Amino acid sequence: MGAVALWLAAAAIVPAQTFNFYSLPASYSQPKGIAAGPDGALWFTEYGNNKIGRISTTGVVAEYTLTSTLSCPFSITVGPDGALWFTEFHANNIGRITTAGTVTEYTVPTPSAFPLGITTGPDGALWFTEAATNNIGRITTSGAFSEYAIPTQPAGAYDIVTGPDGNLWFTEEAGNNIGQITPTGVVTEFPIPSSGSLPSAILKGPDNGLWFTEWASNKIARSDSSGNIVEYPIPTGAANPLGLILGPDGALWFTEGAIANRLGRITLAGAITEYPVAAQAAATSTKRYLPTSTPNPAWLAAGADGAIWFTEGIGAIGRFSVPSASAK
Repeated sequence: MGAVALWLAAAAIVPAQTFNFYSLPASYSQPKGIAAGPDGALWFTEYGNNKIGRISTTGVVAEYTLTSTLSCPFSITVGPDGALWFTEFHANNIGRITTAGTVTEYTVPTPSAFPLGITTGPDGALWFTEAATNNIGRITTSGAFSEYAIPTQPAGAYDIVTGPDGNLWFTEEAGNNIGQITPTGVVTEFPIPSSGSLPSAILKGPDNGLWFTEWASNKIARSDSSGNIVEYPIPTGAANPLGLILGPDGALWFTEGAIANRLGRITLAGAITEYPVAAQAAATSTKRYLPTSTPNPAWLAAGADGAIWFTEGIGAIGRFSVPSASAK
């Protein structure tokens, strides 16, 4: 692995912007993953309510109950077949839901694997992480499984994405690594400079870098395809960055949890801006605006309407209108 650099990012905290929040029917729903669907709506998992949810860009919510009880659905992504695929952490399943709401569930071969992250691979299959069994899993759209061991024990594999090199890249919370796995199952791991960083979300940036959040070390990091890592500290302490997406403005956007309660933006050059989630007066009966101390933004998706949508652990879906484009 090449030399590791640590850069300090320029930062700014801007005044509160308009955030719209849409309550879910059950306050205990605990929405987690969210993805823009092929139908123009946002699809999300309800970890605490055993459901997959759908919200239109006008805020209309629909829910679909899963067959497996206490399934704890977590991550969700658009599959190569136009359906939404998701992980069921507790039920040990990989699920599929069509945009019409038809659900199919497939049991992961290894018991108690605790599947977490999921993405469409370069080979047209779905790839997922197994947090408890130190495996990376693969499932075809017809339901055939393969599993590949991660050398580090325990790895605590978390999120996964297709990289610019045609391989899959994943984060290891317990191993403090990012990993690369080829479509044939060969795994390479790269240590993260900050110890105990708890890497979480990972994505391919428009610069062909692998960008990821470091929940515990309060940083956003970038790796090239050779494992050379650069880290950018977040100015706000205890931001606990989690979700990470490519925004409609060409920058990367991330969430800062309940303590910091912000959305963050980082340019490809490492400049960070933070947007406090502010309390506002209710506008309609279908919207609610929450106090700054409670929303707990988690995972994000770029909507078809040009806004950033995000899940909140307290039982709501948030929407943020991206400000006028600034330097990338």
